[in-house]
Amino acid sequence: MKVTGLDHVQIAIPIGGEDAARSFFVGLLGMCEVSKPANLSKQGCWFESGSVRLHVGVDPQFSPARKAHPALLVSNLTTLRQELESAGVQTQDEKPVVGYVRFFAEDPFGNRIEFMQKFEKD
Repeated sequence: MKVTGLDHVQIAIPIGGEDAARSFFVGLLGMCEVSKPANLSKQGCWFESGSVRLHVGVDPQFSPARKAHPALLVSNLTTLRQELESAGVQTQDEKPVVGYVRFFAEDPFGNRIEFMQKFEKD
């Protein structure tokens, strides 16, 4: 037995946060909302972009994830950062990671998200 892949990442949001999640993940990040299976809760929402699947679930005792986080690979980190900052989202640099440029931001609920782009050597 071995782990063969990652199906999805789930983050939590407070009750009633779906519209703010849609504005952030679809409106700012360009992900697409996909339908949840009918047998699952009507709360929350699911998003996809390429092979990335992000499930956003409602937690009645919500507390934002400050350390644990998804790291999303993007095609143009500079443009994304400018768009996030123009929308009022604060971004933060941290220690460099070999082979990547990256920054951190928070979703509308305070969940930490890392954005990364592979660094292409000349």
